[in-house]
Order: sequence, then structure tokens, then C-alpha cells
Amino acid sequence: MANPIKAVIPAAGLGTRFLPATKAMPKEMLPVVDKPAIQYVVEEAVAAGIDDILVIIGRNKNALANHFDRVTELEHTLEQKGDHSKLSRVTATSSLADIHFVRQGDPRGLGHAVLRARKHVGNETFAVMLGDDLIDARDPLLSRMIDVSTQRAATVVALMEVDPSQIHLYGCADVDATDETDVVTIKGLVEKPSAEEAPSNLAIIGRYVLRPEIFDVLETTPPGKGGEIQLTDALEVLAADAEIAGPVLGVVFSGRRYDTGDRLDYLKSSIQLALDREDLGPDLAAWIKEIAPTI
Repeated sequence: MANPIKAVIPAAGLGTRFLPATKAMPKEMLPVVDKPAIQYVVEEAVAAGIDDILVIIGRNKNALANHFDRVTELEHTLEQKGDHSKLSRVTATSSLADIHFVRQGDPRGLGHAVLRARKHVGNETFAVMLGDDLIDARDPLLSRMIDVSTQRAATVVALMEVDPSQIHLYGCADVDATDETDVVTIKGLVEKPSAEEAPSNLAIIGRYVLRPEIFDVLETTPPGKGGEIQLTDALEVLAADAEIAGPVLGVVFSGRRYDTGDRLDYLKSSIQLALDREDLGPDLAAWIKEIAPTI
């Protein structure tokens, strides 16, 4: 990219849906096949040309920093054993990007977590990437969003069509078409509407490219749903007044996305990603076919 941006990954949540596994382990460190979920997100940022990443963490999240740090004893042991395959995977993790960490402090919502990035990001456009949504590396999304933001001087939100019966699980966008088939203008956002009240079936998924004006809006955004400062509320303000920071646009994603936000979808994601791998897929597929008649 001509103008590399920074990425912010909020990772301060408690992961209560995965208790007791997340009692001592951050949910972002739960493995999806053989990599923690957060590593997929970092790799996605790097693939989009981003090499400066800020992770917003809470208490008891030191495992995240440890994962992206070097472990010289482990590297030495693998080198002595001649296990260069594992060694390369371990060393690659610690050299993916320039990764920084800051604590959120009080858990006051996604909007507050994003606001904690203000000093690091400065007066520049930046990406926000939520770890519950994993985007398949074969279907680039973030790079497209960055291009749209740059070309149109806009805030950009990732959207995806969902079955209307599922829209109540998501934030939903009220949109108008543009001259590009995968880009829409966002007129408003509705948090988890019923199917009858939803203005569309376009759900917000966890990727945003935000202009720095979002910080001023978040500073004055009162607590909303759940008593937390909601990023959606701040985006609503921007969508209502394009003079603040330009238009709010949506990029409609039609590629492969894996939802690791709840237990069942987490299991489905792990199975699907394993099936797609040459080293695991054939044997796993054979086993699934073997046990399928017994289910």
C-alpha cells in the first residue's frame, strides 16, 4: 500500500461464553486447528499491508503478548532436534508485525476500547479488527476496505448478507446503492433488530476502516446498549452527518467467514478450516464420513 495504516484489535473481553476454558486463558488464544484465533487476525492485517498493530487487552491477557514474543529456549530446543518445520512456524509468529499492547482499564464497551487507541493511532485512518470474525485468507476483505476508504475519503464498515431470520443477532445497516456493486452508502445502523424491523439483511461483521474523527465522536458518545460505549452509536452519528468525516460506506463481503463467537460456530470453523488443509483435510473428511451414519 502507498499509505500503510495501523490496525487495532480489541481483545479485552472476558470470553464468558467459553467458560471454564477461558477462566485462565484468553478467548483469543483458543486454538482454531493449530493456531490461536488472534493469529489469524494478525496474519490478515499483515496480508493487507499493515505492519503496526495495537492490541487492546484486559487483565490476565499476558498470554497474548507472550504468543507474539520470542521463546528462545523453545527455538533452541527445536533447532537442536533439527525440527525446522516447527521452528519456522514458531519464529514466524514473533516476526509477523510490530505488535503493541495497551490495557483498556474499565471494560466499558467496544467504543471505549477503540478510544484507547487514540494516542497510538494519532490523526490517521486506521483499521479495527474483531477477533470473533475470521476471514479466509483466500478471500481478501480488509485490503478492499482500505482501497475504498482511500479512494472515497470515507469510513468503511464490512457488511455481509445473512438470512433474515438471523439478522437479530447482528447490527444491521440501512443502505443505498452506489456505482460499485460491492459498495453501499450507509444511512443508518440498527443494533440487533427483529426481522420485521430490519431495514435490510446486511449484517455488520467485525472489520472497520475508521477515520480519526471517530475519536472525537466516541469521546462524547454516552453509554448505550448494556451500559457500554458502543462503536455502532458513534458510527450512527457519522452516517447522519457526512460533514464530520465524509460518508460512511459499507463493503459487502461475499467470501468465506468463520464465526468463532460462540461454541457451536467455533467448532464448525475449526472443522471447516481443517478440512481445507492438505495435511489434515483428507483424513478428517474420511473420519467424518465414517461416523456420519452413526450420528
